[in-house]
Amino acid sequence: MSETDTSGAAYAVEFERWANVFATHKAYSHPSELHGALCGRLAAGARLEEPEWKYTVCEHMGLPESTLEDSADLARFMSEAYEQTLASLKSDDMSFHPLLPDDDYVIDQRLEALVAWVRGFLEGMALSAGESLGQAPDEIRELMEDMVAISQVSEDQEPGDEGEQQLLEIVEYIRLGALAVFTEFNPPEKPAPQTSTLH
Repeated sequence: MSETDTSGAAYAVEFERWANVFATHKAYSHPSELHGALCGRLAAGARLEEPEWKYTVCEHMGLPESTLEDSADLARFMSEAYEQTLASLKSDDMSFHPLLPDDDYVIDQRLEALVAWVRGFLEGMALSAGESLGQAPDEIRELMEDMVAISQVSEDQEPGDEGEQQLLEIVEYIRLGALAVFTEFNPPEKPAPQTSTLH
């Protein structure tokens, strides 16, 4: 199994964790959409303070804002999800993967999740990058146009080998595209100084 396959399998497990959390709290949205929205914000260079992330979570899940105050488990889960997502986007090994179900799910459910993730990503990008998207390099703008087209795909996908292969190719294109956007809008971090300094 390749490293990408392994990370994909890990993200399939992560999808189940998110899905269970959404089901527990009777959220009306798709977990992939919230993950996509977070990735879009982070890829565009934004970093969310805890109150803003909590607000985003509650808004997407259709929950009262007090929910995260009342549910320590949900607050902890979402705080860890934020840190893990940012770390995977920053990672040099390019192991980042969109939060999507694995191939145990039927193809229309997986396509629905992919469309939800892309919609979330575009929403997050628009919120954080705004007008600066217009000054982005051509390849980034082309990627955004492709994502808009993908976000409008119908879930009436005919199952079959060809559909499976196309879906896998689109997921990989989106995965690499998200990393390309992150690289474009997030300058490399300077290494931490070796000596400790007083602030």
